[in-house]
Amino acid sequence: MTGKIKYEFLASTWQHSSPGGWHFVSLPSDIAKEIRENLGWLEEGWGRLKVTAKIGNTEWETAIWFDTKHKTYVLPLKSKIRNKEKIETDKEIKTTIWI
Repeated sequence: MTGKIKYEFLASTWQHSSPGGWHFVSLPSDIAKEIRENLGWLEEGWGRLKVTAKIGNTEWETAIWFDTKHKTYVLPLKSKIRNKEKIETDKEIKTTIWI
């Protein structure tokens, strides 16, 4: 990923409380703060920021969203990604994103 800023972190997965709710990884607050301060101008509607994400051997184009309630960005994890990488709720995973 040349020309993009790389962030790596460990974070636990969680599921939104709604029925059949999406699964997410929340970015550590220090990383979220740095991204918001330096790259916030790239955000689209609702705090959406396009990224490339990688967990395990799976890399995909997606977006992170700024969650005002938790004051950090969240990375949604589609079932396809979770199944491919055997990701479970509340499991800590190494995540890499490029912005």
